[in-house]
Amino acid sequence: MRNTRQRREQILQLLVQHGNVQVAELAERFGVSSVTIRADLGHIESQGLATRTHGGATLLRTPPQERDIHEKDALNQPLKDSIGACAARLVKPGDNIIIDSGSTTMTLARHLRGHREVTVMTNGLNIAWELAHAPGVELLLTGGLLRKQSLSLQGSQAEASLGTYSFDTLFLGVDGLDLQFGLTTHHEAEASLNHRMVERARKVVVLTDASKFGRVSLHRIARLDQIHTIITDEGIGSDYREGLQRLGIEVIIAESPP
Repeated sequence: MRNTRQRREQILQLLVQHGNVQVAELAERFGVSSVTIRADLGHIESQGLATRTHGGATLLRTPPQERDIHEKDALNQPLKDSIGACAARLVKPGDNIIIDSGSTTMTLARHLRGHREVTVMTNGLNIAWELAHAPGVELLLTGGLLRKQSLSLQGSQAEASLGTYSFDTLFLGVDGLDLQFGLTTHHEAEASLNHRMVERARKVVVLTDASKFGRVSLHRIARLDQIHTIITDEGIGSDYREGLQRLGIEVIIAESPP
């Protein structure tokens, strides 16, 4: 699985660099069969990033570049803090929640420090650190393999740790949100774990600033009909706001920072 993920990410990089790729050249480059390469291109096409052509594929849209977690923390921080504060108001005493790793979801963790009788499971080391000394929060970590770039735990151990739990709400961060392709992220293992989180929660709340709308990353997390609420900022376009509401998704606009 890891080799497949790495190969697909490298193929996407080649698409971005050259605009198109050929099956025969990719098969020779990676030492795999043409059937395997066609499956790779089919996966990339399914995310809306490329279109298949005779003997290859052509780039449709450039995926956003992944940033290190420390770079993400510095971007739009006041806006993210407002979104986190808004999300924290949805958490009530007695709730059992999951907080996905990420820079926006980390602001939610900061606003939960004063909450009482809340159980939080997370795969984010930065989120666990924010809640480590919160007296009213019982903290659970998924375990798993640490991805240092995002400070997130992932893999089969992380996914298996969710199996015996049922959560009231999942607070999910994303790298892209598209009306057609749904919620996406850069990394396949994170997408797989996020998908498992969606299955274990009765309500899914997405935390994202408006810059993520219209973006598509390589790996799909979930369809939009699997989520219930989106908390974002006033930068959301009317087309996205109306499109989400038509799908029955509640759109909450966080207060603009001073």
